[in-house]
Amino acid sequence: MTNRRILLGVSGSIAAYKAAELVRLFKKAGADVRVVMTPDATRFVTPLTLGTLSENEVHVEIFPENVSGSWTKHVSLGLWADLFVVAPATAQTLAKMAGGMCDSMLTAVALTARCPSLVCPAMDHDMYIHASTKANIATLRENGCTVMEAVHGELASGLIGQGRMPEPEGIFEEAGEMIRQVVSARKGLLQGKTVLVTAGPTREAIDPVRYISNHSTGTMGYEIARAAARRGADVVLVSGPTSLETPEDVRRVDVISTAEMHKAVQQHRDSDIIVMVAAVADFSPATRSEDKLKKDETPRELSLEPTVDILAGLGQDKREAQILIGFALETNDGLKNARGKLERKNLDWIVLNNPKEPGAGFGTLTNKVTLLSSSGQEVELPLMPKSEVAEAILEYATNEGSGISDLVVEKN
Repeated sequence: MTNRRILLGVSGSIAAYKAAELVRLFKKAGADVRVVMTPDATRFVTPLTLGTLSENEVHVEIFPENVSGSWTKHVSLGLWADLFVVAPATAQTLAKMAGGMCDSMLTAVALTARCPSLVCPAMDHDMYIHASTKANIATLRENGCTVMEAVHGELASGLIGQGRMPEPEGIFEEAGEMIRQVVSARKGLLQGKTVLVTAGPTREAIDPVRYISNHSTGTMGYEIARAAARRGADVVLVSGPTSLETPEDVRRVDVISTAEMHKAVQQHRDSDIIVMVAAVADFSPATRSEDKLKKDETPRELSLEPTVDILAGLGQDKREAQILIGFALETNDGLKNARGKLERKNLDWIVLNNPKEPGAGFGTLTNKVTLLSSSGQEVELPLMPKSEVAEAILEYATNEGSGISDLVVEKN
C-alpha cells in the first residue's frame, strides 16, 4: 500500500462515519488518500474530519465556488487513482453509478476513473434485497467493478438483516488485494521493452565559466522515466544537469552539452519507445574560449550556430514498430506549431505545453498539456501533477488507455 493512490468516495449513509477509520487504515499503511463526498454524506461526517485525516482537500461539489478551482478535477482525480473505493455506497449511489449518471463529484469520478473500483453497499435490508438494487449491483459487476456483499447485522432502522457496510478492516484487506493485482499488472505492461528518455537542459559553453542554457529542471522527464520503470521497462535516462535523484530501476547517463546528449541518444536509438523531453539548446557559440573571458574581453555580440537536431534525426531513421514522442514548448500558435513539428520530425506523439499557463512549464511540479498523435488524436489534459501527466502520456502512447471521451477530439 506504500505510496499507492487511493480515492475514497463517501455517500450519504449513516455508515459514512466509518470512512474516517478507513482513511486512517489507508494512511497508516502508507497510502496517499484523497476523498470525494456527495453533499448528503457531509450530513453524517464533515469534510474537515476526512480532510484532516487524509491530509488532502476533500471534494464535494463538481463545480467549485472559487474561481481558481478546476471544474475538471473529476478527470484528474480519475487519472490519479490506483484504486477507487466507494464506502459507503447507498442504494441511490449504486443506481447512479450503474446508470452512468453524473450529478456529483463522486459519480463524475466514477465515470472518468480508469483504475479498478471497489464498491461497498450500505442500506436497510429491504432496500438491499430489492430487485432494482440487485440489478444495479449486477450491472456494476458486469462493468468491471468489485462489489463487496453487505454484512448481516443490526441496522440503523432497528431491524436485523443484511445491509450493513463491511467493516473498515475488511474493506482495507480487499483493497490491499486489489492494489497488489494492480501493481502486478502494471509491472508487466512494458515488460521486455526498452525505453529511452531525455530530460533536463543542455548547456552550451561560452568559456569555462559561462554558458547558454534554459530553465528546465528535468522533472517531467524524470517522472516519465519513473513511470516507465514501474511498468517493467528497461529504462535509460539521458539527463542534462539537474539536481534530481535518479528514479528507482532507471539507468542514468549524465551529459552537459547538446553534442554529448546526441552521442548518448545515438547509443540507445534502437529503444522500443523514445521520449524526448529534454530542453535541448537550439544554438551554440560558434567559438568557445578555453580560458575565462575577462569583462573587457567579452564580446558584445555572440556568434551562434545551430546545434544538431537530435529529434529530427531519430524521426528520419525511425523503425516501423518504434514509438517516438517529442515535446513542444510553445508560447503562441501552440497547436499549429506542435502539429508542424509532429509531421516534420516524423513523430508518433507530441506533447504541447505553454510556460505562460499558470502551473505549467519549467520549475513547477504540475503541468497542463495537450497530446497530439500522428493518427489525429488531440487530448487536452487538465492541470495535473507531472507524475500524473507522465502516466497519461505512457497510457495514450502505448494504447494502454482508451482515452477520455469528452477530452478526445478527432481531427476533421
